[in-house]
Amino acid sequence: MAVYKLFPTKDATLYSMFPNMNTGLDEIIEATETSIAPEGSTNPQVSRFLINFNQDSIKDIVDNKISGSSWDVNLRCFVAKTTGLSLTTTLDIHAVSGAWDMGTGKYLDSPISTDGCSWIFQAYSGSTMWNVLSPGTNVTASYNYNYAPLGGGTWYSNNTSGQPLSSSQVYTYNSDVDLNTSVKSIVDVWMTGSIGSLNPTVTNDGFLIKQRTEFINSNDYQPEIKFFSIDTHTIYPPQLEFKWDDYSYETGSLNVLETLPAKITLAQNPGTFYSESINRFRINARPEYPRQIWQTSSLYTTNYALPSSSYWALKDLDTNEYVVGFDKTYTKLSCDNSGSYIDMYMNGLQPERYYQILIQTEIDGSTIVFDDQYYFKVVNG
Repeated sequence: MAVYKLFPTKDATLYSMFPNMNTGLDEIIEATETSIAPEGSTNPQVSRFLINFNQDSIKDIVDNKISGSSWDVNLRCFVAKTTGLSLTTTLDIHAVSGAWDMGTGKYLDSPISTDGCSWIFQAYSGSTMWNVLSPGTNVTASYNYNYAPLGGGTWYSNNTSGQPLSSSQVYTYNSDVDLNTSVKSIVDVWMTGSIGSLNPTVTNDGFLIKQRTEFINSNDYQPEIKFFSIDTHTIYPPQLEFKWDDYSYETGSLNVLETLPAKITLAQNPGTFYSESINRFRINARPEYPRQIWQTSSLYTTNYALPSSSYWALKDLDTNEYVVGFDKTYTKLSCDNSGSYIDMYMNGLQPERYYQILIQTEIDGSTIVFDDQYYFKVVNG
């Protein structure tokens, strides 16, 4: 499987309006710009969110699963609600500098929870404050003390060699509102532990996601983007999606399928997999009406290789949404002398869900998608 999904270990939102409030167990994480008073007053407020993925798991994927040097990794967050977006709304993703605790709070708990990170504090209320005034070497912050207490997190700035330590996504008219952008430059730094030749030593303290334009005192500018968190009761938690090119195409003595109609079936699919499983799905392919020739075995048992321009995708069976879409770089079908195949890591998928594999191939000038009940389920091990 050239696409592997890693799920977060913790997340939380920081609210300038509630500088001591922790929201570590809330179902929503958000990056907002909100005006809470009439035009002309100086009271715009913002929120930013933190999200962290286990560094040992990241290292295992990069060192032991990814093959070849061509790979990428995207941070994906799925939108729950958006309002007030403009054509200039941009989300920036930064590498957090400073450890933080998730806590057990929810938005506007009564009384508010203060046992984890907040706008002011990295851990519980009264603990280490986000050092936004003197954040350290190659570390920065952004704040506006006219409207809110000093805080909001600290993050590594871009290094002097030009490698970015941030990413961004611009929202335009009719653009996808889900967050889905490459963060490979940040992950590369986490793997090396340093920013080029610069100090300090970099540790994985997660991502901080914020709007690029904040604290605008106008009722006409109030973009709010809210995503599902790790604690969502839906199938849309945030994820770190690794993609790499594991393509290998050697047909050996097999003929390549070049005519339609065709019969495509999925082999080596027992239907249920534990999350620790790694499975190689084999693709059995043949013309639906084979050309009659003299041979000692049945024409209907002769396997063919799918063309090199063949790809796979994965859908959640209940929602009919793509978990992995067709990608002409990262989801190409491989082939050996036994036929075409897909390698899939089941612990990169959410357990207790049913999935459907789709096969797309180009034959005789036509692009065909096959989805003939290629189902399986991942269960908790």
